[in-house]
Amino acid sequence: TGQTLEAGDWLETGKDGRISLTFVDNTRFAVGPDSRIALKAFAYDPTTQKGSFVARIERGTIAVVSGRITKTRCGGQAGPPCGMTVETPDSTLDINGTRFVLTVRRK
Repeated sequence: TGQTLEAGDWLETGKDGRISLTFVDNTRFAVGPDSRIALKAFAYDPTTQKGSFVARIERGTIAVVSGRITKTRCGGQAGPPCGMTVETPDSTLDINGTRFVLTVRRK
């Protein structure tokens, strides 16, 4: 409904809930039932098409179609982080222009 998300916001769905998100770089998230996800960082400059996106999924399922931010390539180790990263309790994924579905089950 056009709501604005900020870094540090959490998204949580109930057992029958779903959320669809579209970010300014055209990344699309579909969040499934019983999911808990944090938007840890998002910065994107449409002029340069550079930025970074970090999300953490604690539980549940997300389906992602990555946008322009995954095409970002920043030079050198000294610069800010670039592209898209998705963290889970057990792993970290660096996303490079793709579609994927990720499920994290509670232990």
